[in-house]
Amino acid sequence: MPLRKRQITYSQRPNHAARSAHARGDKMFRTYDTSYIRPKRSKVPAVIALVVALVVIAVAIFGIVTALRGCSSEPTLAEGQTVLVQVAEGSGASAIGEQLQEAGVVGSTQGFVDRVGEMNAASQLKPGTYEFTGGMSLDEVVNLLVAGPNVVPDGLTIPEGYTLAQIASAVEQKTEGRISAADFSAAASDASVYAGDYDFLSEVGTASLEGFLFPKTYEVADDATADSLIRQMLDQYKAEISTLDLSYPQSEGLSGYDMLKLASIVEKESSADAGIRAQVASVFYNRLATDGEPTYGMLQSDATTAYEVGHNPTAEDVATDGPYNTYTNTGLPPTPICSPSIGSLQAVCSPAETNYFFFYFTPDDSGQMQYYFTETYEEHMQTFS
Repeated sequence: MPLRKRQITYSQRPNHAARSAHARGDKMFRTYDTSYIRPKRSKVPAVIALVVALVVIAVAIFGIVTALRGCSSEPTLAEGQTVLVQVAEGSGASAIGEQLQEAGVVGSTQGFVDRVGEMNAASQLKPGTYEFTGGMSLDEVVNLLVAGPNVVPDGLTIPEGYTLAQIASAVEQKTEGRISAADFSAAASDASVYAGDYDFLSEVGTASLEGFLFPKTYEVADDATADSLIRQMLDQYKAEISTLDLSYPQSEGLSGYDMLKLASIVEKESSADAGIRAQVASVFYNRLATDGEPTYGMLQSDATTAYEVGHNPTAEDVATDGPYNTYTNTGLPPTPICSPSIGSLQAVCSPAETNYFFFYFTPDDSGQMQYYFTETYEEHMQTFS
C-alpha cells in the first residue's frame, strides 16, 4: 500500500493559529506547521549557567593571581629589616613556604619548596619562632629552619665568637648560679667524654670543647644540667655542619677539626659581611699553603695570641713564643679560639679566590669597619700611610 504524503499548510502566524487548531481537535491540527510550537522556557537553567560561568572565571582569576604570586622571584622584606614567623608543629615545606612568602622572606613558595627538596631538608624543618632578616639567601632561610628556632623567650643566648670561658659565664648568669661557670667549664674540658655520641669529636682527643658549643639561643629547662646544655649545643653544631660542603677544606688537607680552628680565626678577624669573611678566609688559606715568602706558612693572626694572653696583644706578646702564637709557629693553633658563626664556617668551606696575603682593617669616621686587602707586604704597608 503506497504511503500517503502528509500535507502541511504553513501559517505565517503559526503559534496562535496552531494552538487554536489544537484546541479544536487533532484533525484540523494536522494541517498546521507545529514546528514553531515550543514550550515556554524556564529561566532557571540560564541563571545556573551564568552562575557556573562566573564561578569558573573566579577560579581562573584566583589561579592566575596565585600563580603570579608563586612566581615572584624577589622577597619583599627590605635588606636589614626583620620579621618573626611562627612555624606550627607539623607544618610541611609548602605551608612554611606560604608563610615565608607572605612575610616577604622568600619570593616564591614553590621556589622555597623546590630548594628544600634539593637540599633533602623536608623532614628536618623544625617548628618554633624564627626571626628572619631581609637579604637572607634561600639557602640561609632553609638552613635556619633546619637548625631550629632562633627566638626562644627568656632563653640562653650564646653570641657568635664567644669562647668557652665566656659561654660558661653566660650559663652561670642565666641559671643564677645553679650551674656555675666552673662546673660548666669542667664538663666541657674533655671532648672524649662526648666522642662516643658525636663522631665529629673523634679527632679532638682530650682537648676541650672549645669551638663546638654552637652560638645560638637555647631554652634552659628548670632541671637543666651542664651536661644537658652541652649536648644541646653539640646537637646544634651537628645540625649546622650537616649543611656544609667540606670538599674545599678537605682538598686543602684540612680535617673537620682543622676547618673549625680556621673558622674560629676568621670569626675573630673579620666582619659579619659574607664577602669580607670569604676574602679573610682566602688570606689564611694562602698563608697556610706557602712555605716561603711572604709569610712562611705562618697565619700571623693577632687573634690567636689574644686568645692565649687574654687581651689585645702587644708587640712583646707577639714576639713571645707560645702554642697559640701564629707569628712564631706555622700552621693552625692547637684548638679553635672561639665558637664561630655559620657564616665563618661557610667562608672556610667556600673562600674567595684571591692572591691576597695581607689585610688591614680600621674604623672610618662613621665607625664603620673598613678592610684593605693586598698581595704584597709593600702594598700592605702603604695602607697605613
